[in-house]
Amino acid sequence: MPNEPYDTPTEPFGGSEDYIWNPDGTEILYVSKKLSGTDYAVSTNTDIYAYNLKTQKTRNLTSDNKGYDTNPAFSNKGELAWLQMKRDGYESDKNDIIISRDGKHINLTADWDGTVNNFKWSENGKTIYFVAPVKGTVQLFEIKAKANQRPKQITQGQFDIQSVIGQHKRDLVVARQDMNHATELYVVNSKNGKMRQLTHQNDDVYNNIKLGKIEKRMTTTTDGKEMLSWVAYPPNFDKNKKYPTILYCQGGPQGALSQFYSFRWNFQLMAAQGYIVIAPNRRGMPGYGVEWNEQISKDYGGQNMEDYLAAIDDIAQESYVDNERLACIGASYGGYSAFYLAGNHDNRFKSFIAHDGIFNWNSMYGTTEEMFFVNWDLGGAYWEKDNEAAQKAYNEFNPINYVQNWNTPILVIQGGLDFRVPIGQGLEAFQAAQLQGIKSKLLYFPEENHWVLNGQNSLVWQREFFKWLKETL
Repeated sequence: MPNEPYDTPTEPFGGSEDYIWNPDGTEILYVSKKLSGTDYAVSTNTDIYAYNLKTQKTRNLTSDNKGYDTNPAFSNKGELAWLQMKRDGYESDKNDIIISRDGKHINLTADWDGTVNNFKWSENGKTIYFVAPVKGTVQLFEIKAKANQRPKQITQGQFDIQSVIGQHKRDLVVARQDMNHATELYVVNSKNGKMRQLTHQNDDVYNNIKLGKIEKRMTTTTDGKEMLSWVAYPPNFDKNKKYPTILYCQGGPQGALSQFYSFRWNFQLMAAQGYIVIAPNRRGMPGYGVEWNEQISKDYGGQNMEDYLAAIDDIAQESYVDNERLACIGASYGGYSAFYLAGNHDNRFKSFIAHDGIFNWNSMYGTTEEMFFVNWDLGGAYWEKDNEAAQKAYNEFNPINYVQNWNTPILVIQGGLDFRVPIGQGLEAFQAAQLQGIKSKLLYFPEENHWVLNGQNSLVWQREFFKWLKETL
């Protein structure tokens, strides 16, 4: 890419999936967003380019699509497939599998009410295997590589299939995890979905600790929909006792709250300290159809907040929940949710924890590096006074406008290198709590970004997290 000021892999999350050889080795295909300045900041329009080694010419293979084009992959028959989102600026749009055949682009999953995480061609080039969110889990699917096909779900269960590693005849090797178990490799029979564990890297660890139960709980929302929540119970749970209970608010906002395993937001670890954790699959999450996922855009303080409260109110009816010891926690959009609910919770909660959360949409809009995100989900800029959606977001849905209602202890966690939700968000929230005399604490990681990636910092995070809950619940 001489004299081209563009990135491949794409920044900040691109990797080796962004570049491949074509089957005969004459071309390199790569993903890039060839925009600059303001155009780059407000767009998600990546394209797949083919560079010919002999002619030194570059072709744009996806110029007709204005959203994300990613993950190019060839079959052993030489057919090209990739993932595509249609709408420019919408990073959480439906992700479809596209194949190129006879000069035409065919959308294999256009009529399927789901979104694809990643995919892999079969050995014979006739089938594509992919993983996708399904009702609080991530499952393995297959679809025939021809038009007008319906995906077939291969696996079912309380786990996440993260990716397809490889294939041998009818068997697939996949990476699998759940909320109680870190990733291991499994073999899946592609015909019947039966699984057997291939690696046992962590067995010695799990054989020496007692795990609590993770169960589904269904709640009727305020608009009459059925919502799934994951509930983590402490080891040796006794329904005749009362337990402090934590409402977990997912980030994203359009990120699947599936059977994920995390070294930071680890529900099993929280439960092991004696807490019940409820994690609702509120509006704005994939796995329940496109409509459920998209509802949250431009409605941040609306139905999904009602979903949160419906979930905690529902489980609070159980005799084993201590209603005097409820907490609300979350990061990113979950941190925004904690800040927003701190001013709108009708005294339900006794403690809040917000990690890298949005506190003030006006200053967030003026400092975040991900402009396409705020433009799409808020509806525009704060100075667009005639923009009804934007004005609602910056006023009715802005946590800073309810800070006068704060009356609950709050722990604010902030990364100094977070350019998505910059440092001012955490500092503004902490200062507002301090000046109002509210018990509050700032946990600042100067060298961390939107996540805590350093192992030592992670230990500090966990210790301060549980110390705060112990002090305030």
